[in-house]
Amino acid sequence: MFEKILIANRGEIALRIQRACRELGIKTVVVHSVADTEAKYVKLADESVCIGPAPSSASYLNVPAIISAAEVTDSEAIHPGYGFLSENAGFAERVEKSGFIFIGPRPETISLMGDKVNAKNAMKEAGVPCVPGSEGALPDDAKEIVKIARSVGYPVIIKASGGGGGRGMRVVHTEAALLNAVTTTRSEAGAAFGNPTVYLEKFLENPRHIEIQVIADSFRNAVYLGERDCSMQRRHQKVIEEAPAPDINRRLISRVGERCAEACRKINYRGAGTFEFLYEDGEFYFIEMNTRVQVEHPVTEQVTGIDIVQAQIRIADGEKLWLRQRDVVLKGHAIECRINAEDPFKFTPSPGRITTYHQPGGPGIRIDSHIYQGYTVPPHYDSLIGKLIATGDTREQAIRRMRTALSEMVVEGIKTNIPLHQELMHDARFVKGGTSIHYLEERLAAKEEATKGKP
Repeated sequence: MFEKILIANRGEIALRIQRACRELGIKTVVVHSVADTEAKYVKLADESVCIGPAPSSASYLNVPAIISAAEVTDSEAIHPGYGFLSENAGFAERVEKSGFIFIGPRPETISLMGDKVNAKNAMKEAGVPCVPGSEGALPDDAKEIVKIARSVGYPVIIKASGGGGGRGMRVVHTEAALLNAVTTTRSEAGAAFGNPTVYLEKFLENPRHIEIQVIADSFRNAVYLGERDCSMQRRHQKVIEEAPAPDINRRLISRVGERCAEACRKINYRGAGTFEFLYEDGEFYFIEMNTRVQVEHPVTEQVTGIDIVQAQIRIADGEKLWLRQRDVVLKGHAIECRINAEDPFKFTPSPGRITTYHQPGGPGIRIDSHIYQGYTVPPHYDSLIGKLIATGDTREQAIRRMRTALSEMVVEGIKTNIPLHQELMHDARFVKGGTSIHYLEERLAAKEEATKGKP
């Protein structure tokens, strides 16, 4: 097993990785910006290295500084967490060429799955169901583009091949708007991602967002760890996640899950990964693969009993997969609320000093958070300050436990989205289960309209 791992990230995921390492008897090195000097995970690390000023471009995205920190601390491997450089094939390649182990997939795999056109083609070959659309990138010929859109049927969505996180997408409802949408998306994609390639898919009107977690070793062994429902979203950003997904046939999940595992074997995938799907009318449609640990991985850990971060580390260290598919058994139900430092309804960021902090507890309650009383949330990064997870024998029990935990959780000095989560845990549609990806935005819009003109 590794003796020392460098954690190239910040916030709650840096602390999560650190805890996994400690349980495995591995020393940790944390790199951090000047703004994160007082962070909990920096104080708890065996070693810490300041790699730059507050802006992420000068610190957490500073590849030479990260590699240098690994060198001077004699680290053996680098864990990228999520976000930042976690899905950057160039970074993974640089890590390995510098003599370190990248805790994640091979650089060529990251590159393959990072290009949405290539990823979709690879999934089709593996038998993973995909959204109907263009066969690869859209051509330059305008007549051909119109022909493709007609064959798929409106509405369609134009997507940037190098996009992600809800960026680089444009919905088109009529043929008259098609060509202009393609041109605009190409231009934006070239500027934002350095890749102007776009493709076209059928736009599903009212889908759910379902994802399947996989882990695979370097010897073409792979298993899937059930599914998560991540449909409660705002502007393509997940707010609440749960496992398993309510009201989806288990045989269908097994069939799609096994195809995902087989796809891992075919592309020689290594480590943890997530296949993301849109689900509508009893059908799954692949949209992308995330080649890293997900923010919402705890709900899968809670219902499977499998530590996904430790699995990443063990696989990177060269271990063969110790699980077979029959060993993966889902038990109970888990729900995760993302706790953000932001106005709960206007969603404006709310950085600042936390004057009071009380962490909830009780049966089935887990909280992954790096904050503490007196901690100052910096304004330079994502607003996520923690993840509150409630697990129960049933979905109903998990919801009741989450309601209690949210009522106990106190974060003062800054605003958080806890009040929004409290509302959603009592929302009749959420309690029933199976809301679409549009539900939260429609609910928020209706609430805003209802309060217009009121003092």
